[in-house]
Amino acid sequence: MANQLGKRFECKVCGGEILCTKSGEGAVQCCEQEMQIKQPVSLPTAD
Repeated sequence: MANQLGKRFECKVCGGEILCTKSGEGAVQCCEQEMQIKQPVSLPTAD
């Protein structure tokens, strides 16, 4: 899996988060498990 620049990864075990600052090949791991890409949160409009 290629790591994507600017994506946040989340550990489902401990809740830790990281921000990818350099793209590349490989898997991001924490607590001996592969971390999942965190989905973006939609913000409310300012209307």
